[in-house]
Amino acid sequence: MTAERFVDATDWMASELDERRQQELYRTRRRVDSGQGVRVRLRGRECLNFSSNDYLNLAGDLRLARAAATAARRYGCGAGASPLVSGYLPPHRSLERALARWEGTEAALVFPSGFAANLAAVTALAGRGDAVFSDERNHASLIDGCRLSRAAVHVYRHADVDHLESLLTKKRSSSRRGLIVTDSVFSMDGDFAPLPDLLELAVRFDCLLLIDEAHATGVLGERGRGLTHLWSLHVPSDSRLVKIGTLSEALGAQGGFVCGTRRLVAWLVNQARPYVFSTALAPPTAAAARRAVAVVETEPERRRKLLDLAERLRDRLRGLGYDVGESRCQIVPVIVGRPRTALELSRKLEAEGLLVPAIRPPSVPPGTSRLRVSLTAGHTEDDVEQLVAAFGRLAANKG
Repeated sequence: MTAERFVDATDWMASELDERRQQELYRTRRRVDSGQGVRVRLRGRECLNFSSNDYLNLAGDLRLARAAATAARRYGCGAGASPLVSGYLPPHRSLERALARWEGTEAALVFPSGFAANLAAVTALAGRGDAVFSDERNHASLIDGCRLSRAAVHVYRHADVDHLESLLTKKRSSSRRGLIVTDSVFSMDGDFAPLPDLLELAVRFDCLLLIDEAHATGVLGERGRGLTHLWSLHVPSDSRLVKIGTLSEALGAQGGFVCGTRRLVAWLVNQARPYVFSTALAPPTAAAARRAVAVVETEPERRRKLLDLAERLRDRLRGLGYDVGESRCQIVPVIVGRPRTALELSRKLEAEGLLVPAIRPPSVPPGTSRLRVSLTAGHTEDDVEQLVAAFGRLAANKG
């Protein structure tokens, strides 16, 4: 064997990465040197943080930390096994009961991540011979679940009920089962899915409706149950509805969950590969999430303050001439178009001590690169005004 035959099998990666750099799409990790909070330390400097999904400001809450520490002392740091083997521990059972009670459903099932929950639910509910109808702006975990399900996947235009109805009319009758899949709040736009219309179509075309409430969990609705509750969709009484939530964002912990009927949960326990073949959620994390559910139930002022701040920010940014899309919640995009423009604005804000991430394709459609402002209940009106003032200076310099 000659030396010439030994080649670097990853040369193709280098060329692909170089192309990404040229297109301003290369990604790196941002090192933060503190815990999550309204203020974080970045490269030795304190920044006002508008980049996290810690919407209710619970990730650093000492009540959650104490619950996690107690569980760690009693049950250890890891679950040690799949829930079907020996990893289903008291913190998991307590969390699932609390989630079901809070959501008003018969049962709930907890996963190590929201990504795993989405992947598990979609692949367990659809397969070869079925049809899945998916919003084009769904989260990557839903998209991957659709691909892995081996069902026929039909993508409808974002929140376009007429387009979905057209696809259902053409494709549903030739499939065994139908599944409509959508986020409730879209993570890069902050807009809402038309859930009542989607449910009407699900009933008319005999489909299940799977709703990922990740960015609505804990935030929307009087009890924080999400958009389904805000719009009075009756999850407990309608077996067509499959609801997914996250523990990793507003609840300040880690993990995901599915809630619905007992039959649904039993099916997932038997059929959902990410549940069957994965080690269970860490017991301290489950305990922290359980404590967070109690906080969400007893402190509604957190979400009220958060949504008021978001409305204030949208109004102020629109007044400065910025495009904030159709945002209706704590996620406020500032759409600027080109990746380079988004990166430059993000760097200028960071230089002023404001952490606002640039979001570029493929996370958003080409031509819609943006800054994604995410507010938390820990922010104040003064924090919002500081951000608005910085955007005002950027707008003035641009002009």
